[in-house]
Amino acid sequence: MTLPVRPRVIAVANQKGGVGKTTTAINLATALAATGQTTLLVDLDPQGNASTGLGVDPDARRVTTYDVLTRVNTLQEAMHETGIPGLSLAPATMDLLSIDIELSAQSDRARRLADAILAMSQTDACPSYVVIDCPPSLTMLTVNALTAAHAVLAPLQCEFFAMEGLSQLLRTISEVRDSVNPELAIHGIVLTMVDGRNNLSNQVEADVRSTMGDLVYATTIPRNVRLSEAPSYGKPALLYDIKCAGSQAYLRLVSELMDREQRMMGAA
Repeated sequence: MTLPVRPRVIAVANQKGGVGKTTTAINLATALAATGQTTLLVDLDPQGNASTGLGVDPDARRVTTYDVLTRVNTLQEAMHETGIPGLSLAPATMDLLSIDIELSAQSDRARRLADAILAMSQTDACPSYVVIDCPPSLTMLTVNALTAAHAVLAPLQCEFFAMEGLSQLLRTISEVRDSVNPELAIHGIVLTMVDGRNNLSNQVEADVRSTMGDLVYATTIPRNVRLSEAPSYGKPALLYDIKCAGSQAYLRLVSELMDREQRMMGAA
């Protein structure tokens, strides 16, 4: 299955938790919207942290990604306005926990999200970008995200077990590419929670760059209190405090991402 050029679909994924995945997804989607790219953030994590981080109350999540995957509703029916110009959200609830069981007997279970995006691409509601926040585990939710995506952006925390988590993700990407989505690419690896004063953080960064080369973004995301505070206010860090070091890093990241997008699209 080949997805249309529009929308471009980027899955933010890492099977290891606590790496800044949702923070990256929220602020990447916000920064893309700020550049004039209409963007849909798809929350595929049963915890719904991306939905909470964009200020969408659980009671307001009447149509969710669960409804999309079970084909009760279309993806455009799940789109929720965020109050941020150009950015909409398909929210998540704990209902997603049952998806593996509910879709286990369905032959197209891995393609539910891809089909929903394909249907949306043929409507006026189609955005320029879809950013998918994946759960921190290898479930049917993650497989759906990788099947639907053009590329994967992998946040990687600068800590001791970073490469172990990355190797697991790379195996998963390879398996999905071989089985259901041969066009899936690795957009890049972004180092998160970087502390330049910490020798271990510096060593991990050096090791990752040595091993993965140009796949690693030049931009790194620092440890930053304001990034941690922003979700409790239901705001992306870019709105909570655009001047903080974390927000400025995400602005640089989206600039670098768009440069990579131009190269990837030119090579396609």
